[in-house]
Amino acid sequence: MTRRPHSTTAPPAEAPPPEAEVRSPSATDTTPGWAAWAEAVAARGSAAMTGPAPGPGRGPGPGPDDGREPEVGEDWGHHETGDDDELPAEAFAASLAGLPGMGPARLAAMLDALPAAAAWARVRQGVPWREPPVVSALGRDGIRLLADWRAAAARTHPAAVWRRLVEARVGVALWGNPSYPASLVDDIDPPVIVFHRGRPEALTGGLRVAIVGTRRCTPEGMGVAFELGRDLAAEGVSIVSGLAIGIDGAAHRGALEARGAPPIGVVANGLDIVYPRVQHKLWHEVAAAGVMLSEAPLGTRPERWRFPARNRIIAALAHLVVVVESHHKGGSLHTVDQADLRGVDVMVVPGCVRNIAAGGTNALLAEGRAPVRDADDVLVALGLSRSRQAVTVEHRPPPVPRDEAVLDAVGWQPSSLDQLARRTGLALPALASAIERLLDGGWLAQRGGWYERIAQGQSERSLP
Repeated sequence: MTRRPHSTTAPPAEAPPPEAEVRSPSATDTTPGWAAWAEAVAARGSAAMTGPAPGPGRGPGPGPDDGREPEVGEDWGHHETGDDDELPAEAFAASLAGLPGMGPARLAAMLDALPAAAAWARVRQGVPWREPPVVSALGRDGIRLLADWRAAAARTHPAAVWRRLVEARVGVALWGNPSYPASLVDDIDPPVIVFHRGRPEALTGGLRVAIVGTRRCTPEGMGVAFELGRDLAAEGVSIVSGLAIGIDGAAHRGALEARGAPPIGVVANGLDIVYPRVQHKLWHEVAAAGVMLSEAPLGTRPERWRFPARNRIIAALAHLVVVVESHHKGGSLHTVDQADLRGVDVMVVPGCVRNIAAGGTNALLAEGRAPVRDADDVLVALGLSRSRQAVTVEHRPPPVPRDEAVLDAVGWQPSSLDQLARRTGLALPALASAIERLLDGGWLAQRGGWYERIAQGQSERSLP
């Protein structure tokens, strides 16, 4: 299949105020296995991976202590450590995603043209791109972008980027790889890279409803969103939303109260930056009970154009979209447009004609969208009824108990045999036997010297 360029021409959400973000403190909350591997990578990279924290939109990279910019021909970030040969493709893709001015369309075009490691090498060497899709994605600023990328790549080491992801407990899934969410594989505009924190298996099994609406909502609208999120989650329907204040946050709080289906949050910035900062607690609760997703690398702050791009992912994940309250030009209407492009039904909660926060939703009703009075209306539209929700059947044989520890050690990152041996403490013959059983059972896939967990609903045979 061919990825379509990402559209960023839709009306963006309001520009976020700079004070409305906060760094997540959980970036150092590591499990012993992940921490040990990160330390091993750090030891191999030594001084080449211990530089200062990155600036906005850049991956981490080394540099001299005086903080000066590199001179022409000077290389701060790529001392010969040998680490690049040991890194998975996700490390290079994440490094590319962190380059200044790199958007979804440019990254997708580059990774369609070359493997991630080769694309990174070309960027670092400053070699011009001649592939028409890449040239088109670069646009009129192509020459400047290539120069900026080469300078940024000289300050960035993919091993350091990978280490930072591991330490932050953020997984990475590339389009076309086994760990990529099956629910996004066949989308008309899939994100080429997905960063996730929490439980990515929350994306598999059961049905998903996106509940969206305005930040400037009424108390009544917030109450309806909360009740819909609670009642649907209690019936096994996962709630997808953007974790904004207002309708989005209320829907997720309701889902959390139900302690039912896992919530799914999709954000427009790096998973180490909470936006808006008042949602700090909600972010961590959603990640603990479900999963947080973003196509933006760590360190990325919320930019205006990223919100419409985020909305397409919300629409792509949903089996149904429910709009609770929206102004006439609300950002949630862009989610409606994206749902329409995908053939996803949109339902609407009616509002008072004197309520300006319901101007957009009432206009949707006038177009003929189906109304929502309560969770029962949504369940009927999904073909369900109370306490009789559909369940996705897992056809793979369950792993034997002694193999579950190996599967957990793989997690949702590509892992080598040496890494799994350190994480599990198993002798190599026992570990190799467990891996062979997991491969035969369809739980793992092997890519070169790397083992990857296969998401439910995905299979190695279905990969492109």
